[in-house]
Amino acid sequence: MFILRSVQAKDLKDLYKLSSIMVFINLPQDEELIKTKIESSMRSFNNPSSKLSENYYIFVLEDTTAGEILGVSMIHAQHGTEEEPHFYLTVGQESKFSQTINTGFVHGTLKLGLETDGPTEIGGLILNPEYRGHEEKLGKQLSFVRFLYMAKNPGRFKTMIHSELMPPLDKHGNSPLWEAVGRRFLNMNYVEADILSRSNKEFILSLFPSENIYQTLLPMDARESIGKVGKETEPVKKMLESIGFKYTFEVDPFDGGPHYRCPLKEIKPIKNKMTGLLITNKAYDPAQARNVMISLEHPDYDFFAFKTKLQIHGDGQVSLDPNLVKDLGIKLPQKITAIPL
Repeated sequence: MFILRSVQAKDLKDLYKLSSIMVFINLPQDEELIKTKIESSMRSFNNPSSKLSENYYIFVLEDTTAGEILGVSMIHAQHGTEEEPHFYLTVGQESKFSQTINTGFVHGTLKLGLETDGPTEIGGLILNPEYRGHEEKLGKQLSFVRFLYMAKNPGRFKTMIHSELMPPLDKHGNSPLWEAVGRRFLNMNYVEADILSRSNKEFILSLFPSENIYQTLLPMDARESIGKVGKETEPVKKMLESIGFKYTFEVDPFDGGPHYRCPLKEIKPIKNKMTGLLITNKAYDPAQARNVMISLEHPDYDFFAFKTKLQIHGDGQVSLDPNLVKDLGIKLPQKITAIPL
């Protein structure tokens, strides 16, 4: 069985193993850094800070049969503060016209901007490549578990939810936009700059061009990467659009990856959340049940969820397969929160 839950200290070795499979900025191959991230997440779940920017939530996908962590996803309760602004490039246009020669042009532009009272950010979705395309849609579960947690705890997050998507990179993992712009002003490679920006963003404001960058002056591959996503990110883009997220015409200043946003209350899984009292005194009919991700109380985890079928009885009561209730040792009755899948 696959479950989704809050990360725990015992997950360190599995997460370090996952970090070694591929290069992930959000899951560095550094055991001490991963340990620090786990500890921060455990504090956030158990006793969140009133300063939202300090709260990071890490969810893990566990195969309980194999006893192995297969993936993670994350929420940063606030991305962008006075101390660490959220930087972006606004994608715009500027019209030029000469009456003398009766000629005009519309130039695509990029302009650096920043936000000091930023939104909640979802990101850090990592799934072991061996499990991509799984019939249980594990990538979707890892993504939606964040919406389930926000549906259950809306007061812990900002009213706007933000997502940054990966652009197309070249065969060496480099960003065409970074090579055309960033490297010329910051004198470091794309990965170095991205890692440094996680802990210190001063250099961006100090060294990055502050006026319009004209796209017509950039190489074609850089222009074509602006606001686009890589092939592996296309499903994520389509999923976000299907649940209410929209492109903001802002992109990452390093790689040109598009930024998407949606008000928390307008995200479809959150709008369609279900609550009820889980009981056993009514017959469970699988033909009347619907696919959901459900969150239940668990003695070992601050947050616990899984994909299942839920029958809604229309009187504030809901039920699950009684065999599943028995196998998981679920205590009844109890209040649940669920979102459609």
